[in-house]
Amino acid sequence: MPNMRPLTVVILAAGAGKRLKSSLAKVCHKLAGEPLIKHVIRTVQKLNPVSISIVVGHKKEQVINECKEFPVSIVEQKQQQGTAHAANVAIEGLTKDSRVLILFGDVPLISFATLEKFLEMSSSFNLGLILANKDDPAGYGRVIRDQDNNISAIVEQKDANELQLKIQEIFTGILCIGVEKFKKWYPELSNDNAQGEYYLPDLVYAALKENESIASFTVKNEFEIEGINTRLQLASSEKKYQKVLAEKFMEEGVTFLDYEHVYFRGDVEIGKDCLVDFNVLIDNTVIEDNVTIGANCVIKNSSIKSGTIIEPNTYIDGSTIAENCQIGPFARTRPGTILHADVKIGNFVEIKNSEIHPNSKINHLSYIGDTLVMENVNIGAGTITCNFDGANKHKTEIHENAFIGSGTQLVAPVKIGRNSTIGAGSTITKDVPDNELAITRTSQKIVANWQRPKKMRK
Repeated sequence: MPNMRPLTVVILAAGAGKRLKSSLAKVCHKLAGEPLIKHVIRTVQKLNPVSISIVVGHKKEQVINECKEFPVSIVEQKQQQGTAHAANVAIEGLTKDSRVLILFGDVPLISFATLEKFLEMSSSFNLGLILANKDDPAGYGRVIRDQDNNISAIVEQKDANELQLKIQEIFTGILCIGVEKFKKWYPELSNDNAQGEYYLPDLVYAALKENESIASFTVKNEFEIEGINTRLQLASSEKKYQKVLAEKFMEEGVTFLDYEHVYFRGDVEIGKDCLVDFNVLIDNTVIEDNVTIGANCVIKNSSIKSGTIIEPNTYIDGSTIAENCQIGPFARTRPGTILHADVKIGNFVEIKNSEIHPNSKINHLSYIGDTLVMENVNIGAGTITCNFDGANKHKTEIHENAFIGSGTQLVAPVKIGRNSTIGAGSTITKDVPDNELAITRTSQKIVANWQRPKKMRK
């Protein structure tokens, strides 16, 4: 067969996942922060297939909702009658001149590299199988070989005899088949088995009846083909996935002080010579070179440029952080935060929807929300921007070289001019001109011989 046949992909996602004991569809359970089905879709997209079809059934609305961001076709398997039946529902509408890669929505860790190699070596075959060798093959179909070591059958565990159950070579369920051959062989399949279903592995019998050669590819990393059927399997796959990602980053020049206690979710990029301490979560974030991240930090939906130091126990979300900033410890930057170069955000400071320009400092115990802070501003401890009037948010502007004294409340909307100074303990409700001092304090009063109230006893 020619090796230029168009590639289509079918992902089976109709199963009930009863052993998960959940109201959530099986393929919607999350691994590294993303539903299982999304992992599979993102991987096969890299293969540039002509089309991707998702076969749904159980809790189909949930699965469709998770897939709506992708250019995929949804096909419903109204009656769950086995894996071959599910594939047939999708393949019925495909052109005969293509080949189809069939995967499972609950096998999320199959890699692009594995699929690419498999498709390349099986391109001239009408049927190709991905196999694996497992110390514990329970739950998988066993590969039966003849005296010449050729594949002669795949036997599902429920139908295997005692001798066959000892075989450690298994069929992962992932296969590639010519659409024309599938349409010819599917009507020949039987559901005369323990489950009364139509199995994909039975395509092997149909191929052998026609003396078709069967391509097989043995996956090296066993975790890639593990399905998720229980909470224990989900937790096991999560741990393995995190380890693989940590090792990948270390190979690229990242130092983890405790790589078994760093967690990744979504798309993560980390530059070389970064140092990451223990118990750190990095989620959908791009981190450039030479960034230091202290212990117990959460960093999500953000970008961090080179030379920045994130001190321990800091929470960064939806933030853009430039070069050589220092943040924390115990700081929080919320969505909409933009920090320019050389900004210092100290302990117990919270920033929200604000832009802080170079060389400005907010060192302690402050809240800055909906604020523009220009260059070289110093904001003292305990300063807050009062940006919400109970109905609407309002903006504060603090211009170059301003000094905001400790314990200040800036009641928005308000502008603080260049080189101006706000005296400690002030409540500022009006704009302050450039180069001026603004201070609001009541006179201090001393009451002589004051007697502190005493607690009444019952």
